[in-house]
Amino acid sequence: MKKLVALMLAAALAVSVTACGGGTNTETTKDDTEGKKAVDILTDVYAAYEEDEKFSIAGGDYENMVMDAPGTVNVANGETLDTLLGFPADSAELLDDAASMMHMMNQNTFTAGVYHVVNADDVQTVADAIKENILNRQWMCGFPDDLVIYSVGTSYVAAVFGAGDLVDNFEEELQETYSSAKLLHEEDLNF
Repeated sequence: MKKLVALMLAAALAVSVTACGGGTNTETTKDDTEGKKAVDILTDVYAAYEEDEKFSIAGGDYENMVMDAPGTVNVANGETLDTLLGFPADSAELLDDAASMMHMMNQNTFTAGVYHVVNADDVQTVADAIKENILNRQWMCGFPDDLVIYSVGTSYVAAVFGAGDLVDNFEEELQETYSSAKLLHEEDLNF
């Protein structure tokens, strides 16, 4: 009888310790960008588009341009980042990877850039710098309607400007493809 009571007490103790331990959650949220490059994020988002939502795109930079797909952008060339994507040249040292996806006919119709920030603590700084740089641009060949900037995972920034419907569609697909996508800035560029 004593053994049975001791066994029951041990089982009760084990259950109570397990129940009390539930207050501290040591499980961390998985970064859904883990193992990805900037071009992979844009490729995943564009692949999520329905066929009737797709438009002619080009990606990359002046030396590495690709057609009908997102492409890698050389982050060592701050001037190209600024001219092509509206990323401030003086913040280029904060990046170690970037990719672009642009409307084939007019960059102001749609331009998306995804940037990997070397230090995750600088994500908001990079997002703020992109916003200020784009808001201060002198637009040629038409004006984009909207600008949105997201953080994705722990160390990516995605910035998109262009026609409202194209920006909205990109946002929707980004959020569906990457649950970690979080809106940091949303600006109306029609001023």
